[in-house]
Amino acid sequence: MKSVLLSTLGASISVSLLVAAPASAQNANVDKRVDRLEQEMRAVQRKVFPGGSSRFFEPDIAPDTATPTTPSTTSSAVSDLIARVDALERSLASLTNQVERNDFRIKQIEDKMAADAVPPVSTDPATVSTAPSTGSDPGDQQNAASAPDPERVSGVASIIMPDTGNAGEDAYIYGYRLWEAKYYPEAQAQLKKAAEDHPNHRRASFAKNLLGRAYLDDGKPALASVALYENYQELPRGERAPDSLYFLSTALVQLDKKADACRVLAELQDVYPNAASGRLRERVESGNAAADCS
Repeated sequence: MKSVLLSTLGASISVSLLVAAPASAQNANVDKRVDRLEQEMRAVQRKVFPGGSSRFFEPDIAPDTATPTTPSTTSSAVSDLIARVDALERSLASLTNQVERNDFRIKQIEDKMAADAVPPVSTDPATVSTAPSTGSDPGDQQNAASAPDPERVSGVASIIMPDTGNAGEDAYIYGYRLWEAKYYPEAQAQLKKAAEDHPNHRRASFAKNLLGRAYLDDGKPALASVALYENYQELPRGERAPDSLYFLSTALVQLDKKADACRVLAELQDVYPNAASGRLRERVESGNAAADCS
């Protein structure tokens, strides 16, 4: 199941490796050049400082004290060494700049692929304006949102949040009561808030699962599939993780993705065999029938 819904991960890793490969090869090349430069510096040091000095590299062999050193040879060797060190520093600076550009390109590619994997959606209930449009265009006034239904406002206000002292429990129960009363947009907002405000509470799994169901009941199977899969992925040991897989299969059937729905139901039976053969047995059977699973 995870391989189906997270198929972009492998592509992202592959792109990252392709972009980063030139930098790795250049690093190895620079390492070789540094080693060669250090050997050449030792050789020059033996010519320039035949007596040895604690400020420079130890000579590999004892200096030949019988060989005189001329000022012209010393000056030429030092000048050549300085020039090569300057060239190496420029090369390293260029490589560092290229690696930083590659890292930035990789981050951009990964962000784009993550955004393309699941289209951004808003789970907050639609808001409406009670004030008339101030624009002079009559078309703007026609498209302005109508005032909320007073009966609905009164109905939502009649749903009271419990106050038991257990904030996570109270937040979930309030969302459940809104869903039970069929105030689906308001229930969606409350259940999402309950899960975000109390991520470590036992009811977080319940809230995320019921959020998906509220989207399903509101005729939004795409949003439901996202919410239900996230509950299974983020809280696999939560009490409603198996239920989320079942309702995810229902959302996929509504999206005309029956093959994926069958894979989800198979995942449910494989990961949660006790729930699949116990309290969810009838739902699993009806789900397999709805998705035409063989």
